[in-house]
This record gives sequence, structure tokens and C-alpha cells, in this order.
Amino acid sequence: MTSHNQRVGAWGEESASRYIEKRGLKIIARNIRTPYGEIDIIAQQGDVTVFIEVKTLTSSKNFFPEHNVTARKREHMQNAAQHYAAEHEIEHWQIDVIAVEGKPGSEPIITHFENAL
Repeated sequence: MTSHNQRVGAWGEESASRYIEKRGLKIIARNIRTPYGEIDIIAQQGDVTVFIEVKTLTSSKNFFPEHNVTARKREHMQNAAQHYAAEHEIEHWQIDVIAVEGKPGSEPIITHFENAL
């Protein structure tokens, strides 16, 4: 990933973090590595642990950020969440996808897909 993409991705994850905190979720971890891939954000909402995949694009001119969640990515997200939940004895969990559109210095456009998988 280029440094431009890294900056945009970091901005997207920070924007998503602020968004979910404003909605009452408590972030408990970020950028957690598992044998199946990275989990961008892990949050808590009541008794449910929410695993969040963040997808960021600077423009939806050709397609939307959430279109980057391919079948292969969904499988990795499911396996990573199951692995983490088993390791931490978490019974109630879900996977959300947050699509962020924009770029650093702008107001992000955020679309939240709850319980996406």
C-alpha cells in the first residue's frame, strides 16, 4: 500500500472510530491481527461485541467503498471474528462494515452496514 493509501486508510479508520463512539459503542481494540487477517475495529455495544471492517475511498465515482468487501474478504472477516471470539470467550458478536468516502481534511461520508455478515 502506498503512503497516500495508508494516509487515506488511517483517516477512514479514525473517522469510523469517531462515528461509532458518537453512537454509543465503546472501542476496545483496533488493528488486531489474527491468523485470518486484521480486524480494523473491535467495539462493544451492550453485551454484543462488534467486529468492524472499514473500507475507505476518496471518491465513489466508479464504485462505493463497500464494494471492496469481496466474497474472499467476507470469508476472512468471518474467520478472524470467530477466531478472536473463541480466544476471548465471546458469545454474542456481529460483523459490521463501515464505508467511508472522502479524504483527509474533508468531512467524511459514512455508511454503516450493521450485522453485515
